[in-house]
Parts: sequence; C-alpha cells; structure tokens
Amino acid sequence: MRLFTGIVGGAAAALILASYPATVLAQTSDPAAQAAPVSDLLAGVRIPYETFTLDNGLTVIVHEDRSNPIVTVSVWYNVGSKDEPAGRTGFAHLFEHLMFGGSENAPGSYITRLQGMGATTLNGTTWFDRTNYFETVSTPALEQALFLESDRMGHMLGAITQETLDLQRGVVQNEKRQGDNQPFGMTEYAILENLFPEGHPYRHSTIGSMADLDAASMDDVRQWFTENYGPNNAIVVLAGDIDTATARTLMDRYFGPIPRGPVNTPAEAPVPVLAEAIEQTMHDRVPYTSIQRYWPVPGMLDGDAAELEVAASVLGGLASSRLDNELVRGDETAVSVSTSYASFHRIGWFDVTVNVKPGEDADAVRARMDQIIADFIANGPTEDEVNRVVTQTVAQRIYRLEQLNGRASTLAEGALYAGDASHYRTELEDLAAVTPAAVRQVMQTWLGRPSYNLTVEPGEREAYENAATAPSGAAERAPVSDYQATARPPMPEIGAMPGLDFPDVTRATLSNGIEVVATQSARIPSTRVAVEFDAGWAADSLEAPGIEGLMLRASTEGADGMDANQLAQARESLGASLSAGATMDRTTYGLTAVSANLGPSLDLLADVVRRPDFEAGVIDRVRDQQLTAIQAERSSPGGLGNNALYPALYGGSYGRSPSGLGNADVVTAADRDDLIAFHQAWIRPDNARIFVVSDRPLAEILPELESRFGTWTAPATARGTKAAVSVNAVQPRIILVDRPQSPQSLILGGQVLDLAGADDRLVIGSGVEILGSAFWSRINTDLRETRGWSYGSRSNVSNLEGPSAYVINAPVQADRTGEAIASLMAVHADFLGGNGVTGDELTRIRESSTRRLAGMFEVSSAVLGTLQSNALFQRPDNYWELAGPRYEGLTADALNQAVREAVDPSQFVWVVVGDASVVRPQLESLGLPIEVRSMDAE
Repeated sequence: MRLFTGIVGGAAAALILASYPATVLAQTSDPAAQAAPVSDLLAGVRIPYETFTLDNGLTVIVHEDRSNPIVTVSVWYNVGSKDEPAGRTGFAHLFEHLMFGGSENAPGSYITRLQGMGATTLNGTTWFDRTNYFETVSTPALEQALFLESDRMGHMLGAITQETLDLQRGVVQNEKRQGDNQPFGMTEYAILENLFPEGHPYRHSTIGSMADLDAASMDDVRQWFTENYGPNNAIVVLAGDIDTATARTLMDRYFGPIPRGPVNTPAEAPVPVLAEAIEQTMHDRVPYTSIQRYWPVPGMLDGDAAELEVAASVLGGLASSRLDNELVRGDETAVSVSTSYASFHRIGWFDVTVNVKPGEDADAVRARMDQIIADFIANGPTEDEVNRVVTQTVAQRIYRLEQLNGRASTLAEGALYAGDASHYRTELEDLAAVTPAAVRQVMQTWLGRPSYNLTVEPGEREAYENAATAPSGAAERAPVSDYQATARPPMPEIGAMPGLDFPDVTRATLSNGIEVVATQSARIPSTRVAVEFDAGWAADSLEAPGIEGLMLRASTEGADGMDANQLAQARESLGASLSAGATMDRTTYGLTAVSANLGPSLDLLADVVRRPDFEAGVIDRVRDQQLTAIQAERSSPGGLGNNALYPALYGGSYGRSPSGLGNADVVTAADRDDLIAFHQAWIRPDNARIFVVSDRPLAEILPELESRFGTWTAPATARGTKAAVSVNAVQPRIILVDRPQSPQSLILGGQVLDLAGADDRLVIGSGVEILGSAFWSRINTDLRETRGWSYGSRSNVSNLEGPSAYVINAPVQADRTGEAIASLMAVHADFLGGNGVTGDELTRIRESSTRRLAGMFEVSSAVLGTLQSNALFQRPDNYWELAGPRYEGLTADALNQAVREAVDPSQFVWVVVGDASVVRPQLESLGLPIEVRSMDAE
C-alpha cells in the first residue's frame, strides 16, 4: 500500500499550489480571522501544460501528472446547439449520441468498449457552445482510447446507418421526455424563447423539439459530420500519466492521418435588449409557486463577467446571500432562493428564483423580492461579501482540480473559447480584483434593463408535444456516392494492468474512545472529514419518521450561539463546506476544507456536531422547508415511486422512503424537545467514528481532532436502539401511482434478497452488473439500445447494512409501459433460465472490473467513501486490492449461481408512476393484480 501521492511540489508535481505555513489551529470566536489570505490561495493555483498542433490543425494540450497510472482523454469540438440551422434543433446533441454508436473500425457501442477497457468519468455532453467526449483510462489502455477517439473523428461516416439514426432518435426523445416529466421540466423552453428573439442562436434548447428530432435525416447526419468534426475544429487534452514527447508520438500516430475539414466560426450572438418586461405564468404539478426573473447579459469573455458572478453570489448564491437572509430566514416567506450567472461563449443570463412558502401571498413575496433586488442594484455589495465570494470560488476551484477531468475541462474551455488554455487564471485574477463599486456599476448597467418574469404555479400542465409515430427523418435516403472508407492499422491491444495499490490506512483513538480512520492524499491541499454515527434514517422512530431529517437541517442553521447567517459567513470566509446527511444506516456530518484553514473549519464542524442550538424559530423555518420537500418528493416520479416501493418490500426500520423526509404530520408536530432527544440518543461520542482524507498526515491532524472531539462526553440518557428490519410477505403485484399528464412512465421493480452486512457482494454484484447495472447490461441493451424506449434502464443491489434489495429502475415512454414490463420479465427469465452469462460477458466483466480499479480512487471523496463502506460492510483495508484477483477469477457458473439463487422475478413487486388513463390498459395483459393509487395519496 502507499501514500496517495503528490501533486504539491516536487518533480512529479502536476497541479502547482502554494505551500502554506502550518497555521496555529487554536479555537477562536472569529474563525474567519484565522483564514489564510485569499491571495495566498490564488497565487498557487496553476495547471502546468504544454501544447502543440498537428499538421492537420488539431490542437493538443498535455498536462503531466504521474501520481496515478491513469490518463484523461478529453476531446472538445467547436460546435454546439447554437450552431444548428433552423428546423434542426437538437441535432448537435443527437449527433453526440450517434458518435457513441460505433465507427468504421470499431463497430458497436462505444460506451460498451470504453467500459470494457475500465474507463471512468466516461461520458459525452452537448451544450450551446460545444460538444465534448471524455474518459479516464489506465495508462496501458491509453492507446486504445486514442484509437477509438480518432476513429470516430476521422472514420465515422461509413458506420452510421438509418437504423442507428432511428434508434438514437428514440433514445434522445426519451431523454427529453425524462427531463420534461420532472417538476418545472418545461420551463427552459419558455425561458429561452422569451429571452432571445427569433433567429438568435441561443433561443432554442440543446435537447431540441420533438418535431425537429423527428425530421433529422441521414442527409443531415452526413452534412453535420463533414462540416463540424474535422481535426482543425477540435481540441484534445491529455491529462495524467503522460509526457509531451509521448503524447506527440501517439497523437501523430492516431490523429495525424485525419484530413482537415471546415472550421466552424461560432455564430455571432449579440446580447438582446427586451423592449419591455415580459410577464408569463405557467402551471405545473409543483408543490409551490416559483417566481423567476431573467436578464440577458454578456458572456464569459466580457469585461463584466467577474462582476456578474460576484453579484449573483451575493444576491442569492451564497448561503449568507441577501435573498436568503431577507426572504428565507427573515420574512420566512420563501422556502428557498437562488441566483446565478449562466455564462456562455457569446452571451449569458442573470437569473433570480424565489420559491414561495405554501400559504404565503405570492404577490407580496414578489414585491418584496423586487424591492431587495432594486436595493442591491442601487447600493451594491459590501467589501466583506465580495471577499467571501472570492474565497469560496477559489476554494471550489481547488477542489474541482483534484480530478484529472476537471483540469482537462478547465484547459479545454480556455483554449476553445478564449484561445488560451490558462484563461482560468485570468478569470480568477479578474475575480480577485472585483470591487463593490464595480459590481454596483455592472448591476446598474445590465439589471436596470427590462427582464423576463416567469411565475410557475401549481396546477395542470399545458398540452405536451410528443413525437410522431412515424418520424419524417426515418425515410431512407440515397447514400453519399463519393464517400469511401479509409483503411487504417488495427486497434492496439491493452497492455498488462498493474495491481491496485490502495492508500495506506492509519488508525488512532481519541481520549473518549472515538476511533479515527485516515489516509493521506497529497493531490491538493485539502482535507475531508466525516464524523459518522451508527444511526441513519433507520434510527427514526417507526412512529415518528422525519425527526432526524428535521434535526439535521436545524443542526447547520445555528450552533454554539452562532445563527445561520453567522455560520454561513464563517464557512464562506474559510472556503469550507459543511454538510449533515444520512443514508438508511449511517448519519454523517461532513467537512471539506482548504488545509490552510483546517483549524477554524474544524471549529465549525465541532460546533455543528456537538453544540447545535435548535432554536424554536430555526426549527419552525426548517420545518416549513422539510414539509415543502415532502410535497416536492410526492410530485416527482422518483419520489412517488420510492414512497410506494420500499414500504411494499420492507417493514420495520427500512419500511420508508430512502429520502428520510418522513411523515408530514410528524414533521408538523415535532418540537425542540424531539430534536434534542434524537441528538442525545444518536449524535454522541460513544456512537461515533471519524474518517479523514487529507494532504496532511494523521499525526498532524490528530491533536486538532482531539481538542475538538476528544473531550466530548456522552449524555446520561441511553444510547438509541433501532427498530428491527422486517421483510414483508411477498405479494407480487403492480402498484400504479397515477400521475396525470406524464409523457413517460417510471417503472420500478424490487425484491428483498438474502444478503446483508458482511455477506460477500462481489460475485452477485458482478452478475447483476451483467444483468442490469452496466450500460451494456441485458436490461439496458434491450430497452435502450435495441428498442429505443428508454434513455437508460438499470437494476442494482442496494448497499444496506441489513437485508438488501434488488431494484429495477426503468423510465420508459408512456405508450410502451406495458410492453417494457413484459420485456423486463422476459430478460430476467432468459438470463435466469438457459441463457446465463455468455463468454463475451464473462470476459467483459472480468476486464472492465479489474481495469477500472486504477481510476476508482482518483479523488479524495472516493477514498473517503471507501473507508466508510469498508467499515459498514466489515471489510479489510485492502479489500479493493484483493478484489482485482477475485474479478480475474470469476466464472460463468459462479455468476449464474449467485444471481439465480438470489433473484426471483416471480417475487417482484412492481411500481409504475405514470398517467393511469394511458398506462392502465397496457398492464391488464401482464397477469398481475393492479393496485391503483393517486399521487396525492402517496
């Protein structure tokens, strides 16, 4: 095992960060006073890189980091949805999907191929200004990754067929339905259409319209690829275990032969000025009225960008923001607020959202919101507010740069939009130079103009535009007559994989018996601390679910005499992040801090954990927020589905939604004594364990933990005891939750397994990965890749300390709900019958599982989570080092046996969340009892 090594200083350094002196970690009444100067943090944030250009115009950026045997490959194309011609909205994103469908020399799913080589952080995305594809692979797999990326850049056109286009058209349309089906899912279209005039490049959404997606043809495909996917219209970033000389050789080998193509000149997009304020009201199945304001503003390269970012943070972005203090904590007329500056290449927008507390007068809240905005425009922020924004932003940038893909994206964005890969430095320096007066002036310039004002009220949605039964673009067209595929050398093999070397784990015990489990990671100068308690949502009383959630919300809203705003200001001044949350089995208070500010950050963590105030006014406020969250959960497909499934499977402490929000009546009746009682029973030193991942050794951190937590004594009250977990008697059936006007149905299916605690999960987990967890699984291949009915369908085994469940999650288009369930039944019957694991699937699960180990623990959050899961499942510290040889030794017989002994589809309880008027007739032929529930009842 090893130290999680070194991106701070030294010859292997890849991310240059300032060396901070060891600060005096004494407690103080003013944590912000101990913060390292932001200038010190800012001065050291640099990503060393070299760049070169191939003869065909391809720009290559190389960032060397030898700390792990992995490399991120990030390919950015200078084309996005703003470049789409009229009548072809959504095409850039549709083409991104086609790019994963296989190329001339690598047919079949690219996701399957990349997962097979063990890729992590694998995806492709499309936005207004660009399309990108990225994956992180082990060093021995790098050449194969470069072959794949170069093949779809230079050898794609001959592999795209009408069948592929029609399939991916269906997948994208189901992705659109899935987004549209969420609460507030239709607002984006209204925002863009009202904010920008006809013909403006940013006026339509990236996902596009159903009609335009229907019309996409093979002619469009050929033209889009030819015009936009040449090497001289792209940037490739290689970040990780590679040097520039090696990169140049490999890039010449794989990308050099690709001929130049046209260069896309991004469409000009002036900032529009609305002639007058636009007022619009929409209705949706939402739990509260949402009041929103939007102003068109300049984009990311404009001289006002930094001031707009600061303004958005101060007004409604920070936890201590003006709108939070006035409307959420002050008047208590809003349950939440937000403000953001959405910056793009050519333009941006500034938005404000206030979500009105149910029962409050929305018109009065709107007037108060506008008054606060007007005052802020007139007077601007204070110097302290500006400083806190800068500190928080620099700290968040440091955290983001821990991951190779974060660094690759940062360099690519700068090179693509500004022509300078180090543009992130310019942005940070501009941010540090912002003054209150400059923010005020910029606000008066841009927010003094008319705005688009959207109000979303609870109610029935407007009619939904669905896809055509027979898309016009599905008509076969003549092939391109002059296209000839170009031969190239065969795909390289993947070299031998080194064994995983998980970071060394050290342990210590505080004076009061709290165990500390730690690893050292010197990648960035930060520290993550998790104070974990054996509680979780299962600790909530069966008669009073929701008390713990209320207690956790209140804990971070006032502690040791500091109110919510003072706590927020303190952590913002330190660049720290505090959280309090739970899973079904464990409750965790978390801290992420720049290590230079660790001492005062630990002070805040200790206050929140040990000394929450639970003031009556705070409890009332967070009670309203939790009640609203309960309403929101019961308007969303996922929330409705989980609220139906888990109580159907379990009784006792697991018989509840995994959200932990609880029962509205319980939350309404809860008082301060209930929260104190829960805290004393469960949040106590004799029920705690502390996990740490830091660039500093445990020997240095331990005294600081001792001074904050070692003197903590357990209360005289008895430690809490969880109710037993019971498994309900099996009643196979379909629970249909009626959610009218749903263009998509969410299908859940589940069964409780004979699997708990320290039981081995590796073999059954691998078998279920083949059946349902992987992209290339039987379930997803059937519903997405073959039928095109779903954007993505999965199954998995829940990670619970008690009896774990096998759960299917399949969102499908509403008119295919019954057929999809029948198909899921058939896939399971086939796999569990005579068609178990194939030779190809066995090879794929062995190779993908062993190869991805190198990238699984790239960032400290993943290492921290592994320390916690190892403890939960009683695994040794070297569990994942031992997993590699176990994966290599998997057999088809063992995988088949594990799944067949555990999973029994005849025992499934099915839950469908959808429009009963559309779905119910489709379910009749499935031969299962149907129980219909209203979404209000759920």
